[in-house]
Amino acid sequence: MVKPEKFVENAIQEIRNIVGDSKAIIALSGGVDSSVCTVLGYKAIGKNLIPVFVDTGLMRLGEPERIKEIFEDMNLVFVSARDEFLSALKGVEDPEEKRKVIGELFVRIFERIAKEYGAKYLIQGTIYPDIIESQGGIKSHHNVGGFPIDYEFEGVVEPLRELYKDEVREVARYLGLPNEISERMPFPGPGLAVRIVGEVTPEKVEVVRKANAIVEEELKDYEKWQCFAALVGKATGVKGDNRVWGYIISVRAVGSRDGMTADPLSVDYNVLRRIALRITGEIPEVSRVVYDITPKPPATIEYE
Repeated sequence: MVKPEKFVENAIQEIRNIVGDSKAIIALSGGVDSSVCTVLGYKAIGKNLIPVFVDTGLMRLGEPERIKEIFEDMNLVFVSARDEFLSALKGVEDPEEKRKVIGELFVRIFERIAKEYGAKYLIQGTIYPDIIESQGGIKSHHNVGGFPIDYEFEGVVEPLRELYKDEVREVARYLGLPNEISERMPFPGPGLAVRIVGEVTPEKVEVVRKANAIVEEELKDYEKWQCFAALVGKATGVKGDNRVWGYIISVRAVGSRDGMTADPLSVDYNVLRRIALRITGEIPEVSRVVYDITPKPPATIEYE
């Protein structure tokens, strides 16, 4: 286990050594990884750090608004890019292609902001499991395997690249970040796009966003690594007196130490039933809800 005080000291020095007197963009998502990087970057280079949050339209319910509230005192640059991302993903079905499309667009947006503010470096919260899974061919992370080969930054700084998630949380606590950030569930960089199997459309995004909010609310008292909803296809159902062809929502809830392996939670049947009834009742487009009991491996935690 990393010693937080020593890690923070070394990470701050690393950022200073690389960035120097230049300005740097920090890719801020509001998750624990990017939030820790933001604090480290600010301690290292102060006002030369430019935190940038990109609203991809693929975030959880109310998330962009909440991130604005939490980080507004840090001169956060808020970029609304929903149309750009949904347009770029139109017709894309392959999971790896999705991640590459999203990674490419993220970097191009950061390049635009960097030019505007005169920043030469990009800081991001890549952690060790991201690198392992990308290099091992399990999946490309938008900030690793999905990162374009050609970019206009003089360098990319990844202070957390040797840490596991539980170690990042330790650093977050040491830095005094609020529990809302330090204990936040992992959320994929490509957002809800990888919780939609197949093509991403505005309708599917809204469906899975609402379903995800219900799952998180109903499982808030369970000790977990991650819980969420994914849209995995379509199936017949009956609503009222009508036969419907609606979406299938898969509920995923797992326990893990570092995200490299995971086991499904044993969720009370009545809770699962309530989730199913709420999702099908509150979201007209959904006809069926299932609970995923597959461990990792052989499955990954996310669906794409």
